[in-house]
Amino acid sequence: MKTLFGATPIADHDHPAIQSLVGARGWRTLEPYERIGAAYTFVRDEISFGYNRNDDIPASQVLADGYGQCNTKGNLLVALLRALEVPARFHVFTIVLALQKGAIPAWLFPIAPSRILHSWVEVWWNDAWVPLEGFILDEAYLSALQQRFPEARSFCGYGAATMDLQAPEVEWRGRPTYIQKEGIAEDFGV
Repeated sequence: MKTLFGATPIADHDHPAIQSLVGARGWRTLEPYERIGAAYTFVRDEISFGYNRNDDIPASQVLADGYGQCNTKGNLLVALLRALEVPARFHVFTIVLALQKGAIPAWLFPIAPSRILHSWVEVWWNDAWVPLEGFILDEAYLSALQQRFPEARSFCGYGAATMDLQAPEVEWRGRPTYIQKEGIAEDFGV
C-alpha cells in the first residue's frame, strides 16, 4: 500500500509488536472511552519525547525506539487506536520554529526551516472527531519544563506552545488535548 510518506503504512496497526502490546495490556476488554485513554496515556507517558531518525517511520519502529515527537508518536497512537478498532486519523499543520527553541541544539536553530511539519491525531468519539495533541510531551518532560519555568503561563519553546504551561490540556477526558496548538502556522487539514 502506498502512503503519503512512502511505501510502508506508517500506522502499521497489524504489526505483531503493536498487536502484542494491545493484547498484553488487555486494552481490548475496555470500553471505547477507556481504550482511547489507555492508548493515549501509553503514548504520552511511556514513549518519551525525542526525535526519531525520520518522520516516516512506521509505528512499530516508534514503539521499538521508545521515543518520538508529534508526527512519530502520532503514528503510534493511530496504530494503537486502529488496533483497538477506534477510528483515528491525522491532521497536518506547520508550526513556528520558535516552538523548538531549547528542544533542538542551539547550533541547528539558525539553519532550521522557519516552519516545521506538525500533526496531531483525531479520534472518533461521541459522534465527533476529537483532536489529540497533548500526547507529544511525556509527563516527566512536561513536569521538568514546568519546574524550570514555574511562573510561565503563556509559553512557546522546548516543544511546547500553550496558553498555560502550568495547567495545559493534556489529559484524556473525552475532549481535545493540546500542548503545541499555539504554535500552529498553517493548517493543511486531515
